[in-house]
Amino acid sequence: MLFVVDDDAAMRRSLAYLFDSAGWRVASFESAHDFLDRYDGHVPGCLVLDVRMPLMSGLELQQALKNRAISLPIIFLTGHGDLAMAVQAMKTGACDFLEKPCKDQVLLDAVTRAVQRNIRDCEANTQCHTAQAALAALTTREREVAELLALGKPNKIIARELGISEKTVQVHRHNTMEKLGIHSAAEITRLLMASKTAPADSHQEPPGQAA
Repeated sequence: MLFVVDDDAAMRRSLAYLFDSAGWRVASFESAHDFLDRYDGHVPGCLVLDVRMPLMSGLELQQALKNRAISLPIIFLTGHGDLAMAVQAMKTGACDFLEKPCKDQVLLDAVTRAVQRNIRDCEANTQCHTAQAALAALTTREREVAELLALGKPNKIIARELGISEKTVQVHRHNTMEKLGIHSAAEITRLLMASKTAPADSHQEPPGQAA
């Protein structure tokens, strides 16, 4: 899904026509406040955003989304940009900063990259939350055993480090594997890694159809 925010009605129509003709679903907004009022924070895609608008600028909208922990990729498209604006936008996480007039294919390529990034981030975020939920079912001791198993340590070493018997380690290992529905230390490693790899400032739900 593409979101266009621009106070110029002719520009909104032009962008909507371009994106629609390329097969994207498009929603247009005449102001930053209009977008904030209507966007629920859970629809993946890309935001194509003007910089200079009344009441709230594009840069201010970008910061407002960041404050709400919404990681929707942003492409700035402006006829009034300068280096300082571009630097600020990119430092805050924008995908691109393009000047009007912009060639259609350049813009479409930028949008494609941004949406693909958003889909990857959403998928990583989903995997992270799934892994975290699975690991939350473990007791504190089972989690400790899981962490050491992921490091490739054998039962005897784990027992020594935790100050418990090797038989107790075996019991915790069995319970951990059963709760997580896995069968090897390698799978534990992958699960632990997934639980720590969510994109920063992201709380989005899994993406639906992007285009």
